[in-house]
Amino acid sequence: MSQSGRSAQPERRFLQERRNWIPFFVIGAALIFAVWGGEYSTWNWLTLRREEKNMRAEVAQLHEEVDSLKALKKQIEIDPSLQERIAREQFGMIAKGEYLYIIETDSSDGE
Repeated sequence: MSQSGRSAQPERRFLQERRNWIPFFVIGAALIFAVWGGEYSTWNWLTLRREEKNMRAEVAQLHEEVDSLKALKKQIEIDPSLQERIAREQFGMIAKGEYLYIIETDSSDGE
């Protein structure tokens, strides 16, 4: 064997070892692309799932609020004492024969 024959053997082994690593690099690149790459990556998908969960919780809370407001509306429509209380507290209305006294405080009390 000549000098060139001996140097070809380690070079061939080196190339063969490099070829053995190619599938690992391809699989690694595919995994990286699957997680972070593309328009709809796994990372984006997980973020969208979390946002969907939060939105569903918010919708459920809003449904509860709407139901309670519907119940309050119905109660206001049929309960005269509640109607009177709201008229007095929110709109300052008074019944016949009553007097409304408004006590104004002086804004210069500290002087």
